[in-house]
Amino acid sequence: MNGSVSQLREIIVGAAELLFSSGVMQHSGHANLSARLDKEQMVLTSTGNIRGLTTDDLAIISFDGDVVTGKIDPTTAEIVPMHTAVYRAREKVGSIIHTHSPHITAFALAHEPLPCAYEGLLRFGFGDTIPVAAWAPRGSMESVANILGQLEKYPAIPAVLLGNHGVLAFSRDPLQVAQLIIAMEEAAEITLAAWAIGGPKPFPSDALERAQERMTQFKSNM
Repeated sequence: MNGSVSQLREIIVGAAELLFSSGVMQHSGHANLSARLDKEQMVLTSTGNIRGLTTDDLAIISFDGDVVTGKIDPTTAEIVPMHTAVYRAREKVGSIIHTHSPHITAFALAHEPLPCAYEGLLRFGFGDTIPVAAWAPRGSMESVANILGQLEKYPAIPAVLLGNHGVLAFSRDPLQVAQLIIAMEEAAEITLAAWAIGGPKPFPSDALERAQERMTQFKSNM
């Protein structure tokens, strides 16, 4: 992701504020956000609770897990491999956010992939269900391997549910990822409601392509 460290810090703080103001955060306020600084470093939230996050609450971490500037809590150190593995697997990813957003996490606890039946997801590039990575201790090699396995199986998917845990989402920048989580939380809540009245119905097989084409038409006219 391009931009100075100070700009990245401000954008990460803005993304955290957006998550809270949109009402998609769980009561604990636990989450972690990062943004790619270059090919070998990222800016990462230093504590597990991001409520009231400031630019001073961010550290620079190498993809090998070394703290370059700032400091991180032990609970944050646990999840560094989760972030770095995704950056290395997806070179175009510029930011990663992990939350326990309640409705998305309900699917993760049930080990139930979130179906793509809500049009808002199409606009973020979802054309398939959001898969579940099997549980293992947070940040462990097994947990990271389970996440990477889903990324390999679904090479275009911008998020993975973490079994018995929460959600991991990734895109070009922190604000885009925050908006993605908002759309996923909406989709999860609405999908759970739809199951009470017959269940969500699938899109046509070409829905993603048609939605993206429609969006492109309007972008080209602006």
